[in-house]
Amino acid sequence: MTVREQWAWAGAIALVLGGGAFAAAQAMRDELFPVSLGSEAPAFAAKSLDAPGVQRTLEDYRGKVVLLNIWATWCTPCIVEMPTIEALHRAFKDTDLRVVAVSIDQAQTEHAIRDFVKELGLTFEVLHDPEGDITRGYQVMGYPETFVIGRDGVIRKIVIGATDWNSEGNRALIRQLLAEQS
Repeated sequence: MTVREQWAWAGAIALVLGGGAFAAAQAMRDELFPVSLGSEAPAFAAKSLDAPGVQRTLEDYRGKVVLLNIWATWCTPCIVEMPTIEALHRAFKDTDLRVVAVSIDQAQTEHAIRDFVKELGLTFEVLHDPEGDITRGYQVMGYPETFVIGRDGVIRKIVIGATDWNSEGNRALIRQLLAEQS
């Protein structure tokens, strides 16, 4: 075997091993890069219900404190939680807090989502992700699931299930994050 042939075999083996490592990293992405407290918030894109054809992304909220709620109209705990999110939103409406609720309802349900928002009198931003990309990207375990993201894009709190977002503890967290500089 010539030196050239040896290098060709070595290159082919390295290529196969590198491809295998890349495939394994993709398959185990959630285990290797978990979404957790202190991790960078994953990018997302979801349809705006207020502006048809417009997609909103995490980048749109850069430098803001974000309460990202992932929910569905069929989710009873989501319905229970929404008024507390609305109260928090109203309490901090003139600040850099952005409340963003992303519905994971099916594609043909935008009218039902709008009716839900109107019925509950929600004034914060509601987006729609019928493909469930945000569920996968944020490794959502149940609905509702909420992520509080600091100005720096780092996840500061994760809550699985309904909670009282208007409680003094949650208000204190929001005030603390708003006081931080990015």
